[in-house]
Amino acid sequence: MPITESMSLLWLSYGVLSLVILLTGYLGLAFLPRLLRLPITWLVAGVMWMPARFQLPLLEEGDVYTGFAPAVVVATVAFLERNSEALMPALVLTLLGAGLGVVFGLLLWWRGRRTSKPVNRNKNENKAADGPRGAVRREPVVGQG
Repeated sequence: MPITESMSLLWLSYGVLSLVILLTGYLGLAFLPRLLRLPITWLVAGVMWMPARFQLPLLEEGDVYTGFAPAVVVATVAFLERNSEALMPALVLTLLGAGLGVVFGLLLWWRGRRTSKPVNRNKNENKAADGPRGAVRREPVVGQG
């Protein structure tokens, strides 16, 4: 079997390209807070990575080819062919993948958030945060003199 007809090579290239898309999408959403950025990125990942089974009729009467493809691709092809039998299961799997992706993104955000205490600015309570001679540390501010 030539390497150009390998199904595993097709899936490998799809996986690598989908990772590139996810990384660039995540970096492209850098203006959003992590609470929105992670669920949106994982929603797209869930849609791209949820597999679905499909069947294609072959040239010989009664023969069909059965395989796996991303559910969003199966749903799109079924929609374009107006095949409601194949559309509904693939659409349900696509929505399930999107939902699982959002849940996973929210779990990642929840696990990665920082639980830091607010800094107390009272001199009596915050002696350890003061400078060497009792001076309170000031953060630099850009643009103000």
